[in-house]
Amino acid sequence: MKRYPTFLLALLFPVTMYSQQNLSADELFLKARNTAFEQKDYPASIALARQALEKSPDYTDISVFLGRLYTWNKDLSSARAVFEELEKKGVQDEDYFLAYASLEYWNDQNTKAIDILNKGLSYHPKSEALLLLKAKVYYGMDDYTEADKAVTALLAVNPKNTEARALAVRISEFTSKNAVGITYNYSHFDKQFDDDWHIVGVSYKRITPIGSVILRGNYANKFAQGGTQIELEAYPRLSKMFYLYVGGGYSDDVGLFPKYRTGVSLNANLPHSFEAELGYRQLYFTNSIWMYTAAVGKYYKNFWFNLRTYITPDSKNISHSYTGTVRYYTKGPQDYFAFQIGTGISPEENRNNLLENETFKLKTFKIGAEYNFSLHSNLFSVGTMYYNQEYRPGEKGNQFDLTLGYTRKF
Repeated sequence: MKRYPTFLLALLFPVTMYSQQNLSADELFLKARNTAFEQKDYPASIALARQALEKSPDYTDISVFLGRLYTWNKDLSSARAVFEELEKKGVQDEDYFLAYASLEYWNDQNTKAIDILNKGLSYHPKSEALLLLKAKVYYGMDDYTEADKAVTALLAVNPKNTEARALAVRISEFTSKNAVGITYNYSHFDKQFDDDWHIVGVSYKRITPIGSVILRGNYANKFAQGGTQIELEAYPRLSKMFYLYVGGGYSDDVGLFPKYRTGVSLNANLPHSFEAELGYRQLYFTNSIWMYTAAVGKYYKNFWFNLRTYITPDSKNISHSYTGTVRYYTKGPQDYFAFQIGTGISPEENRNNLLENETFKLKTFKIGAEYNFSLHSNLFSVGTMYYNQEYRPGEKGNQFDLTLGYTRKF
């Protein structure tokens, strides 16, 4: 880099200072923003913002930005002093309430943040930013009822708000302490089996301080035989970002169900409305089948996209199963149309007893749709699925499924 003599720098420095002093408040504000966002030099940006305020003391946008700069620079007392001065002036700008409430939320002063947000919403009742932050604050306080009210109000303003949609789905898991449900699945085969299959499941879900727990009992009539299975699943929370899936099941009716099944997954609610999962599923009939799963999901406006794979290794090769799912949300987190397409059999399907004969190594194509809707605390679902499966090498058959479900939350 070219170096200039010291005496030349001494001559240039006053010129630079003079030109900066002649900048307007708007020009200094722009320079402060560029210094903060591009150079991440908050002290220099603070100096520029203060200089701009000397020229225009009542320039609210600059004051709010200065408060944000102090917040990012972890100078909380100075940030609060700026915001309190704006409060005394009776400022009603949306960005002021958002910046002030964010300061308190990020520093665990949730009650103060809610007071600021409520005041801001009295002036801006349809502010998406204020409603979203209010939902986040209540969610962080484990006040899921109020969080649900805030995010529902936001989605009424803008149903395509991606971040609100993702948060609404997470909140919905905690809005009711209890839920009882019943599902019925009907399967018809054109070649593979002579008898239709019927499966009924009854479940009870309880929300606990560490996460939800589900107890489920299943009755199946397959191959003109009846059998039962009991399952227990839990979703313990590790943090606001991470939670586990832990599940197990038992049945004496091997062939209709696996004798044992276990599963564990680590799930993550990631930034930018992404989700991810990594885990395993194990089914034991007369031998164990181990399947490893990975999934990634993304919320975008009214949509949820998900891609999941199951990988089943054995001594000779590795079998793969892939399923893509798209949901389109119509209203709340329980109201959506879903479309699914994929290959292979997954251990979560009602046809998982077919895995005992290693049919997962043969070719399977599936496509289906589902509709879920809610009426107050009642949830209804109807779904259909078509399978085209190679049940013996070189021989394919069709399967048609219909599934009905009802859940009551209380």
